[in-house]
Order: sequence, then structure tokens, then C-alpha cells
Amino acid sequence: MRRLMIADESDVVRKVGRRILTGIGFLVAESQSGLEALARCEAEMPDILIVDAALDGALDLISNVRLMEGGKAVKIYYCVIEADLKKMMAGKRAGADDFLLKPFDRKILTSVFASQAIAA
Repeated sequence: MRRLMIADESDVVRKVGRRILTGIGFLVAESQSGLEALARCEAEMPDILIVDAALDGALDLISNVRLMEGGKAVKIYYCVIEADLKKMMAGKRAGADDFLLKPFDRKILTSVFASQAIAA
């Protein structure tokens, strides 16, 4: 089972994301802060990391994960509320692979992640 972590300050976003992504075959971990997410990555690196752009220390989290052992293999999604080119480029420079627009729902998460859950 592939491991996925959602790093977002919102309990609701993490809960909804966990329910949907667990349903399509992921083992989902949650973090409510950048520091917590970094500690969890040190303990067990996820295959996929979803980082909310509004999370305190989001860009540092991404760049620090990239420097960790196994961090280059993690697929990192930077989650933004709107297609803000400046914010998206900052995420890309920090090491994000792709982007997700918030708020996301079952249809969006399933279309983006279903094939990756199977690819385990």
C-alpha cells in the first residue's frame, strides 16, 4: 500500500482527504504543521506528500524533504487556492512536482491519485 501524507492546518481538509484517499487504496498520514510533517517524514517517508501553500513553513518543508534520504523520490503536490503564478513558481523552486487546487473533492482527488494508488 502506498503511503501518502497530507500536511494542512485544517482538520476538515485533512479528514476529507484521508477519507477519500484511504478509500482508493492509500495509507494516509496527517500533519497539521510543517514541523510535524518533517518529523513524520524523517520517521517514515511517504510516497506522496500534499502540502498546503498556506501551511506555516510550507516551502521549507518541501525543500527539506527533498534533502532527506529518499526525499527526491517523493511526489510532492503543492496545494493552492487559486492559480497564483508567483506562489506556484515558489512551490516549484522549493521542489514541488505538481499542484492541486483547493478546495478539492472526491472527483478531483480520485482523478489525480487513483492511478498512483494502483501503481504500488
